[in-house]
Amino acid sequence: MSSESAGHWQRIYQTRSATELSWYEPVPQASLDLIRATGLPVSAPIIDVGSGDSQLVDHLLASGYSDVTLLDIAPAALERTRARLGADAGQVDWIATDVTNFRPERRYALWHDRAAFHFLVTPAERQKYLSVLTAGLAPNGHLILATFGPQGPARCSGLPIQRYSENDLGVLLDPSFQLRRQGLENHRTPMGRDQQFLWTWWQASSLATLNSTE
Repeated sequence: MSSESAGHWQRIYQTRSATELSWYEPVPQASLDLIRATGLPVSAPIIDVGSGDSQLVDHLLASGYSDVTLLDIAPAALERTRARLGADAGQVDWIATDVTNFRPERRYALWHDRAAFHFLVTPAERQKYLSVLTAGLAPNGHLILATFGPQGPARCSGLPIQRYSENDLGVLLDPSFQLRRQGLENHRTPMGRDQQFLWTWWQASSLATLNSTE
């Protein structure tokens, strides 16, 4: 992503309320269900990439998860979440950066991404993301990745996106990841429109060989 893209997201979070954003959901049920399905202990380190001002962190903290990191390209999004959490904000690690420029200083047991990856529309951007994922995910770690599905929108928030099928993601992630679960979901936006999401849960098997070609 470019500095222009960073400015785009910063402006969105400075000018729109949570319920004016198409991806808003009061309870991120699909994310919570898959995170719990991994069977990880609540002490396991989790990173939410492209967290925005999602309610996911609220629910994780309420469920006892104690090692949560939020990463977003827009500082304004993180500040909104920090303000909403109040005193609980001290339990969270905050990283304001473009994920493709992220240099993880630790490895996470679970990498969660709802609707950030599909904004990477060039092979170079996707490869940078996968390299960061390789560096930041623990051995046998879990990847929960949600993107627009084959019938999802072609654009979001004024930007082009890349839609995916299960096979498309498999080409990028195999053989380094084993698919544990996948499914399509129609997300109803606050504006009353349906968006098709593809939800996938993968477990790392060998992070040394993520595909570098497309």
